[in-house]
Amino acid sequence: MVTMLKVVQSPDPLLSTVCEPCDLGDKSLKRLSTQMAHTMYKNNGVGIAAPQVGVLKRLIVVDCDWDEHHRDPLVLVNPELVDTWGDPVIDHEGCLSVPGVSAPVSRAPWARVRYFDLEGEQWEIESDGLLGRCLQHEIDHLNGRTLFESCVPEARINLLAAYERARLEGARPGETAIEVGID
Repeated sequence: MVTMLKVVQSPDPLLSTVCEPCDLGDKSLKRLSTQMAHTMYKNNGVGIAAPQVGVLKRLIVVDCDWDEHHRDPLVLVNPELVDTWGDPVIDHEGCLSVPGVSAPVSRAPWARVRYFDLEGEQWEIESDGLLGRCLQHEIDHLNGRTLFESCVPEARINLLAAYERARLEGARPGETAIEVGID
């Protein structure tokens, strides 16, 4: 049975910490990534970074197409954003560590990421759409950047207020009921 991990929620200082590279020979990464994927799916997420479960290592798991019958998580060890291109696009993003809200974030529409798989083999992935945005979002987490730093500046104050309201209402990871706008 796979253990579901606790999702670290803002304002926990772990989320503002730059993560250390993983040792490519670390056999515990497979178990951790399996637990991270399980936690992501149980919370209806499409991506999760190790600091979101309290581990300050450069490891992310993404799966932007999953449903109950098809799950194919992509595990990226020591991912590095190599390049982005295209005119920035503003779209709403939620975050398992900032439950109850979503906020407008400006990101390049295309991203190229270099990473290692769990066997230590190096790969590159290039994507647009949800996967391109998700890769950028999760790598932000590895660099100590949260939704509060990533959102467009005009929405930051509204996001802080909306998040406080969501927390008081008991929002849980995976919920994004309050959509923050730009003033």
